[in-house]
Amino acid sequence: MTFEIIHKPTFTNQLLLIPKERVVQILEKIEVLRNEPKPHGNLKKKLHGYKGNVYRLRSGDYRIIYTYGDGWVTLLGVDARKDVYKGSKLVAETPEIDISNLPDLETILSPEIAPQPPIIQEKDQKTLLPVTIDEELLQSLRIPQECFVPLITCRTLDDLITVDVPEEIRNRLFDCITTPNFDRVLAQPSLVTGSTDDLLRFKQGNLLGFLLKLNPEQEKYVNWAIDAQGPTLLKGSPGTGKSTVALYRVKAIIEALKAAGIEKPKILFTTYTNALVAFSEQLLTSLLGDDIKYVEVKTADAIAFSLVRHESPKLLTTKQARKLLKQALSKAITSLPGNKLQRYAQQQILDRLNPDYLLEEINSIIEAREITTLEAYQATPRNGRKIPLNKTQRQAIWHLRSQFYQLLKQNNLVTWQQLRTHALQLLRQSPNPPLYDAVIIDEAQDLDPNGLRILIQLCRAPNRLFITADANQSIYGSSFRWRDIHSDLKFVGRTGILRINHRTTQEIDLAAHSYLNESVIDCEIGDREYINNGALPAVRAVNHAEDEAILLTRFCQHRDWICSLTESIPHGQTATREYRLGIGSCAILVPTAESGTKLAQQLNYQGLEAHYTDSRELDLHKQGVKILTLKAAKGLEFPIVAIAGFLTSSFPTIARGTPQDVKTEIYNRERRTLFVAMTRAMRALLIVVPAQKPGILLQNFDPQWWNLGVVSS
Repeated sequence: MTFEIIHKPTFTNQLLLIPKERVVQILEKIEVLRNEPKPHGNLKKKLHGYKGNVYRLRSGDYRIIYTYGDGWVTLLGVDARKDVYKGSKLVAETPEIDISNLPDLETILSPEIAPQPPIIQEKDQKTLLPVTIDEELLQSLRIPQECFVPLITCRTLDDLITVDVPEEIRNRLFDCITTPNFDRVLAQPSLVTGSTDDLLRFKQGNLLGFLLKLNPEQEKYVNWAIDAQGPTLLKGSPGTGKSTVALYRVKAIIEALKAAGIEKPKILFTTYTNALVAFSEQLLTSLLGDDIKYVEVKTADAIAFSLVRHESPKLLTTKQARKLLKQALSKAITSLPGNKLQRYAQQQILDRLNPDYLLEEINSIIEAREITTLEAYQATPRNGRKIPLNKTQRQAIWHLRSQFYQLLKQNNLVTWQQLRTHALQLLRQSPNPPLYDAVIIDEAQDLDPNGLRILIQLCRAPNRLFITADANQSIYGSSFRWRDIHSDLKFVGRTGILRINHRTTQEIDLAAHSYLNESVIDCEIGDREYINNGALPAVRAVNHAEDEAILLTRFCQHRDWICSLTESIPHGQTATREYRLGIGSCAILVPTAESGTKLAQQLNYQGLEAHYTDSRELDLHKQGVKILTLKAAKGLEFPIVAIAGFLTSSFPTIARGTPQDVKTEIYNRERRTLFVAMTRAMRALLIVVPAQKPGILLQNFDPQWWNLGVVSS
């Protein structure tokens, strides 16, 4: 039996440090594992002291650390450290630092004076980094030249944690100068090794990286129903890898199209946010190699805008929309159709519904669904809208729409929904539309119906549509039924569900789902499985902005101790060495740009480097804490997440006099927004809420799932 070889990032990081003349021998030993990984004599032995099954294979003075299972071998690490025996057992080496005095989460987040790190003797400080970081070491690890100066100044472990370099660079150094905890390495993403020749090419600098290894559940859906008669839908909770499967689906579709005789296929991959376009392009380049030339990565709105660009449309801003709607309301109320009783009923509904709700009705229900007549509007099911509207009430809204559209035309403005509809009409009328051989739509739940119709119209055949979606992460617009979008969107027998969460800990995911509760849209996903476990996420209440900044600073600066709570760590192992997280691993998600800007100023005043950024300017490699809005974080992930900024910004913003059923609909949508924000956290999550008059969405956290603490005064 031949075993498939896969590896973890720590293995290739450590391989970079092995002298060239020794690498060939190590690669030959790996081929031994391909044929038989079971322990045998002194050559292959099991390491004790780990939770997982971890083994070592000798290769001269070096040892290859690995694990194996049914048909596969995973390479975990390779180094020159000596084996350690205790009695008759071969045991794992342990770091030298004692964490018995590290504070726990309650102490870190308590309103008293922040805990101090344990005192390290001068002798220990000098030996904390076991090697001197010099140019020769950095060159062998392929560290970019611009990182040399800050890294060479590092003398202690804390220096390496706080130095301003990308996390990938920091991890590479940690892997090569400290002893990894291979239980932690086991939880890293698995990469496809291929042949040992690829490892040699990587060592020589001729191979940039390796592809992510899908687990069996994900792998199943890469080629699943690829030759079916209709489109395929893949669903799953946050962190289950829907987007990763979508990327691999691109590769599978290109191969299938080439096999069918299409030598130069044209593929469209759409993602919802601008922040994810560059990220997806990078992954696809690594996955496809030269075949990336067949793929375009864009947002749906970028495509819509490109179709009408020649007309130079002037898009309506939120501020302009509210101003024009107010004017439209004044005109509509004085010109309502019908008799006196009918006009009174129509005025009542316009007075009852707040302007934002009316805008959503016009944009997300009428325009987004391409409703062009009052009769069609009166007959249309309004899925996702909680407030029932009879025919007379809909007539009032239709009349308001007419007045609103007149004002838009007078001011030469269009809404995004109008732009999409117009782009769709041009596409349908075009004698030579820019068609794609296949279209992959990632995170489809937040696209408007007319936006989805554009993407469907661009696809040559419905069976080449692949869609991922999670209705419970819908934070824009309103719900819809797939069959109402297009007659081709029938997924009977072609709907897959991913259930294994690879991103967040079980505790964070369960807490987030307990919070979502009554706002759940899709109950079909059912039971979920988890790879990682950890501590309960925390909720803390504060009275003042200064208290909030102090609490967040404490949380981010002690991120290593917080992460040490995520599982039982043997005596003598530090969370710093476990997680190697710099300050750039932290993100703070806020309700508005204004609250994010203020919070960044307060954190910098506290001595914590923090930057507010929008999704277009987001740099995931930038040093410092990243602050972005709840909605801008969609599709991203961070090891450490805090959700804050509610002291200076009400959430959600609801006008006085808004009817309760309207409020309920808004609350449900924004509860999903917070759910999405919570599930961006991989290892640690803190929510900071106002102690005085918290909004309805910022209270009643279930203590079964959340670590609730005292108010910071």
